[in-house]
Amino acid sequence: MGDRAPVWIDVAQLRRGLFIQLDLGWMDHPFPKGSFKIVSDDQIKTILSLGITQVRYFPDQSDTPQDAGVLAQDEPEVAHARTSGSTPAASQPPVVSESDLLRAQRRERLAAQQRSLAVCERRFCEATQQYRRVVDQSSLRPTQMRDESLAMVTGCVDDLLAEGESAIRLLSEAMGERSAVHPVNVMVISLLLGKALGLPATALAELGLAALLHDLGKTQLAERLRYQDPGFSASELLVYQEHVEHSLVICRRMGVSEDVLRAIAQHHELSDGSGFPSGLMGSNLSASGKILALVNRYDNLCNPPRLVNAMTPHEALSMIFAQMKARFDTATLGAFIRMMGVYPPGSVVQLVNDGYAMVVSVNSTRPLKPYVIVYDVAVPREEALMVDLEHAPELGIRRSLKPSQLPRAVQDYLSPRQRVAYFFERVAGSDRPGAAG
Repeated sequence: MGDRAPVWIDVAQLRRGLFIQLDLGWMDHPFPKGSFKIVSDDQIKTILSLGITQVRYFPDQSDTPQDAGVLAQDEPEVAHARTSGSTPAASQPPVVSESDLLRAQRRERLAAQQRSLAVCERRFCEATQQYRRVVDQSSLRPTQMRDESLAMVTGCVDDLLAEGESAIRLLSEAMGERSAVHPVNVMVISLLLGKALGLPATALAELGLAALLHDLGKTQLAERLRYQDPGFSASELLVYQEHVEHSLVICRRMGVSEDVLRAIAQHHELSDGSGFPSGLMGSNLSASGKILALVNRYDNLCNPPRLVNAMTPHEALSMIFAQMKARFDTATLGAFIRMMGVYPPGSVVQLVNDGYAMVVSVNSTRPLKPYVIVYDVAVPREEALMVDLEHAPELGIRRSLKPSQLPRAVQDYLSPRQRVAYFFERVAGSDRPGAAG
């Protein structure tokens, strides 16, 4: 059992459930991988259109192993191809032209994928630059910094609420220093979560502004006290906790609204009363405060000051759900988990076919079927297409992995992020730029 060699079969023998391999270059076919299980009639039609006459068939990996000599009986078009010796009438273009078309389609998908990522990264960098401007100039031009920041956040809200679905996109590693990346990450995820919870545009803009400015007060602390450390003495911990009040002082001078101030004041408050500075219970927390506290904790778990303590996005989400559930509002946490999915962007996973992939994007309306980059030695890593798992059921996720569990070649290919950064992009159903599936 399990040791039968692959055999060559005619393309006219194809049927759903067979695991096959195409002996074609990765640019000569539209499938995410050259070997896969056939799960739809459309896949068969596409294979027939490639101009090949045979494929390799793997009995042990197929749902219903069959003798190579048994022809498919259940597809009229396939049966016609078998008896006539030709592909269906709709797939008659010359083989060279079909190959050229496939190459062109793949190049366009790759270009669209790269363009979309470039836009996300440009906008993330613009947001971090705005944050740096606030840090540098809020004492000299407080109201101007408020207006500039609010305009930037409002632009994000307008895009987020525009027609179409939103996806959370993993960005490249080098997106800036942590002190600026953290507030922008928190802003992006908070806006997505606020939208998922049904907050109106005005409330979203105030939430986004609070998220962007929540840690401004850390600039008033000594460098070594800006990030909480288990080794802090009692007095050092009190100094660290004072960053919340420092943030409020700066933001009052900027003239932000009371709702923004309230959310900033509550970004370390927890629903069970164990937070600071006031130890408020959940019933006394604002909707924005609940969102900000949760998202702030998630990003701090993924992007701690010391990389050795970093959790993968999957680990961070699992820890929050398993060990910190009582600290966060139930409805807010539930919406967050539904939005991020079981495997948030940045998670490294093993697939059901024992392959490896990295989650790079999650559509907030279909979180269980993320977009992944699949490790494939036949495809240069800079030319790998995102695969939409909703349309590639043969590539389902088996489990999450730590990057250290990956073979070295897979680590080099997938390049798991030591620090994760996110932005959002708009998608329209399955018409996502660059998605294969």
